[in-house]
Amino acid sequence: MPLINMAKREISCKVVYYGIGLSGKTTNLHYIHTMVNPRDVGQMVSIDTETERTLYFDLLPLDLGQVHGFHLRFQLYTVPGQVLYQQTRIAVLKGADGVVFVADSQANKLKENMESWSELADQLSRQGKNLSEFPLVMQWNKRDLPDILPTSILEQYLNQYRVPSVESVAVNGRGVMESLRLIINATLRTLDTI
Repeated sequence: MPLINMAKREISCKVVYYGIGLSGKTTNLHYIHTMVNPRDVGQMVSIDTETERTLYFDLLPLDLGQVHGFHLRFQLYTVPGQVLYQQTRIAVLKGADGVVFVADSQANKLKENMESWSELADQLSRQGKNLSEFPLVMQWNKRDLPDILPTSILEQYLNQYRVPSVESVAVNGRGVMESLRLIINATLRTLDTI
């Protein structure tokens, strides 16, 4: 649930980019950081391993200005995709107001994507989230690689709730801002029910 500070007239929303290791979650945030007006974005914070893979999380604060007299802020997080960091993913996911699931479109990654999706769905359910109503966007990343699955297969195995999905190539920005726009809009729609 978004944090609403009535005294400061601020609304803060948390969006988590979730998916397997090296699927492009951090690349999404780096691209957003370069594309957004510097006055509207804070400093990106990353805690990486020696091989530049996310160890704990990435954080990108994003300021969206005024909405109905409230100052609107989004905190964009990524989770580490490596299997051994499950507890970290659970901790970062806690309190999320929306999720972008970043799937690696390569055929040999389908099983890992399915396991990651299952873990995400399980954790959101444990937090009391109704997945059919929760703000969620599926991002089919790495569409520029040679051995990728058709989006119809990704939809069949990973998008049973038929949430919005976007084809992307995060390294060049294709689909990144569209995914961000979709998750922000989906998250803002939940404010109407508060």
